[in-house]
Amino acid sequence: MPCYSMMNLSASRHPTISYRPIQPADLEVLVKIHGDLFPIRYEIEFFHNVVHGRDIVSWGAVDRNRPNGESDELIGFVTARIVMAKESEIEDMLRFDKSRSDQTLVYILTLGVVESYRNFGIATSLIREVIKYASNMPNCRAVYLHVISYNNSAIHLYQKMSFLCIRRLHAFYFINGQHYDAYLFIYYVNGGRSPCSPLELVTLLVTYMRRGLKLVSARVWKKGEKNGPKRVKYRDKSCLLPMTQGKRSITIEGADSDHV
Repeated sequence: MPCYSMMNLSASRHPTISYRPIQPADLEVLVKIHGDLFPIRYEIEFFHNVVHGRDIVSWGAVDRNRPNGESDELIGFVTARIVMAKESEIEDMLRFDKSRSDQTLVYILTLGVVESYRNFGIATSLIREVIKYASNMPNCRAVYLHVISYNNSAIHLYQKMSFLCIRRLHAFYFINGQHYDAYLFIYYVNGGRSPCSPLELVTLLVTYMRRGLKLVSARVWKKGEKNGPKRVKYRDKSCLLPMTQGKRSITIEGADSDHV
């Protein structure tokens, strides 16, 4: 990563991190960090929407223990967008009142922390800001995001924060002429939950096992066959999550997870 004043911790070995909305004055630094962290380039319109809050909410991390003139300079960020649940790509992943048109979700767009400020828990705190924001919206049912499949540290971060990995999307990203898979993560809030809860999945599995054993016993008793009957497969379509997806070539999730 190129030398950049905001990435030098020599003058601040004990950072004092605070969080605030991203502002128009952050535009240049925000563009710089995205360019340093991510393998693609975002259009300038995206950054203008972030700093002016146009359909995008954001939080920036700053180190107040830096020299004057740098203490309010971004060293981390998260950007997100509010989407309608009924219009989202994860509608089938949610159990909610579909008769209501006001149900929303929060989709994390980008997350990043400059290299020299990792391992301070900044990415975790930024994600918590998003979760708190979503939880304070009564109609919001979940926070969700995509992670490129090779970003193991980001995957570990979201798992540590109790996000659920519910789907792998084949060739979701197209970057520099190459396809990459993605994982879809969800964090449910305000009563939002999966169409099949863990208890329901366990109950369904037990039911299938009992049903299969009864069927096997009945066939053995009836036919008196020495060899067991052929295995019977059961499928309950109500709890099978389809592998629909939307491939993307211009957006990639934040690659930071405190130690990338």
